[in-house]
Amino acid sequence: MSILDSKGRLFGKINLLDLGAALVILMVIVGIFIFPGTSGSVAQVGTKTIPIEVDLVVRGLNVRDPQRLFAQGFTKGGKTNVIIRNQPYGQIAIKSIQELPRTITVPQPDGTVKELPDPRANNFSTDFLLTLEGKATLTDNGPVLGNSKVKIGMPFELEGFNYNFNSSVIDIRLQEK
Repeated sequence: MSILDSKGRLFGKINLLDLGAALVILMVIVGIFIFPGTSGSVAQVGTKTIPIEVDLVVRGLNVRDPQRLFAQGFTKGGKTNVIIRNQPYGQIAIKSIQELPRTITVPQPDGTVKELPDPRANNFSTDFLLTLEGKATLTDNGPVLGNSKVKIGMPFELEGFNYNFNSSVIDIRLQEK
């Protein structure tokens, strides 16, 4: 009896191709479960997490009672859900809320322009400045919240129990530890 027969079987029982395939599958299983490698991605190497403050401006939010929205939806020290570029980031803390006065520009007879309070009575539109604080990963291209870069001019979508609206980033402050 020879080691290999005419059909390529080892000792007439095991096909060499089947044996090779079984060994490859076994090596893959061992490689995945016994030696999984390092955890984390290469992109995270050399980055650090730092506190960040992001100022957002909300222009023309149509709401009947802004003070009630601030009392129920937004509270200083509370949290809001943030969606950046259609990617949910999660909850982030609200540091401060400041309602901005509604004004209009009025030309004067001498050619100058004055900014005066808006006299329209049934104006349900409000503007406010919102400061959020959280932790960002600092990369060579700037701060990153979740998987999205944070840059001035980017839209943030804010969502909560009774609100969902867009805002725009107007300032980013990084706190070095």
